[in-house]
Amino acid sequence: MGNGNRAQQKRERNAAKAKGGEAKSQLKSNAAALTIKCKTCFQSFQSTTNRKMLSEHATNKHSKAFEDCFDADAGVAR
Repeated sequence: MGNGNRAQQKRERNAAKAKGGEAKSQLKSNAAALTIKCKTCFQSFQSTTNRKMLSEHATNKHSKAFEDCFDADAGVAR
């Protein structure tokens, strides 16, 4: 067995490993999780964002109350 054959076998093994180990992106799942939207600026928030963070956004960005910017059930854990 020559070095050329070993190199070819190694290339084949590495190609087989590369097929099964593709990196999985989380971008689509993160975009799907953006379910809460501010009525004033249309900024999206993840569904896991708590009510405190949303009310801080409303007061700091818009000087408005929580109810003016978000639905009543937004930021409530389900």
